Amino acid sequence: PGGWRLIGRSPTPMWDSAATPPAAIRPGDAVRYRAVRESIKVAEGTETSGTTAPAGPSLPALRVEDPGLLSLVQDRGRGGHGDMGVTGSGAADRASAYAANEAVGNAPGAALIENIGSLEVTALIDATVAVAGALAPVRINGREVPLGGARLLPAGGTLSIGPARAGQLSYLAVRGGIAAGRVLGSSSTDVLSGLGPEPIRAGDTLRVHPPHGLGAARAAGANPLRVSADAVTVLRCVAGPRDAWFREGVAALTGREWTVTPRSNRVGLRLDGAPLEREREGELPSEGAVAGCIQVPPQGTPVVFLRDHPVTGGYPVIATVIPEDLDAAAQLPAGSRVRFEEYQ
Repeated sequence: PGGWRLIGRSPTPMWDSAATPPAAIRPGDAVRYRAVRESIKVAEGTETSGTTAPAGPSLPALRVEDPGLLSLVQDRGRGGHGDMGVTGSGAADRASAYAANEAVGNAPGAALIENIGSLEVTALIDATVAVAGALAPVRINGREVPLGGARLLPAGGTLSIGPARAGQLSYLAVRGGIAAGRVLGSSSTDVLSGLGPEPIRAGDTLRVHPPHGLGAARAAGANPLRVSADAVTVLRCVAGPRDAWFREGVAALTGREWTVTPRSNRVGLRLDGAPLEREREGELPSEGAVAGCIQVPPQGTPVVFLRDHPVTGGYPVIATVIPEDLDAAAQLPAGSRVRFEEYQ
């Protein structure tokens, strides 16, 4: 959906991940439009995201029995491409993803599975695994194991992650790292743009890189989750750049409690509460946006941009959540209570 008037459409492909550069036009380019009658239709089944095959050798490691509500491949992300309209994406809760990778001896940014709503996999080979993130029961062959530490998942064995008691995102790391196609140097799935691998489905076989030259696995490890099921989560933020557009400024945002709505996802945390009142009316030209921006649409309830946020936005940004608190924001399920605190 969009709020601007459309005067035409171009048959010229605007994006091709296999091209260099992948974007047809970039900031600073001069563009001239020419009226034409023909149009181009992408044939059904054609791959448009440009995801490449996994680089280097890999082994089939896990068969997905149940992906839960949503399971995605994520890694450190694809930062540095905002000039082409591509956001960084990557693991929504980076601390938990890094902890799971560290436990199995992977590099912090290795690809792993980000899951919400439970997960079940069967091992095709002996694999060293670790789960971090949401406070959810993790079982190997029916026996519960602690979060944050490496465990052996023998060939033929099953690993399951149950419903979360606190938080919502679980991260499953496999020693060697998940081998998946890459776009702009990353295997992360961006749910807003569709870049990266498709969401994981039941019956999928997940491959891993051979675990040569990795660090030692750790049987015990910390789980960095920062939210609880029954408390108000405090998100620190800095004011602006458009706090003056609202009555009482940033104090109106920090002076009340908000509730996470079911319409939240990796793009943004949508909140409900007493609407913020505008001091200044009118439209705002689109401005650059970063993860953590707190936009306020016309209805007055804020949206906190998360990892798959758009790179521009036309609603005023009253404040921005600091990077250190974005992991906690991503872990908040529907119904969670949130309070903002101005960061000095």
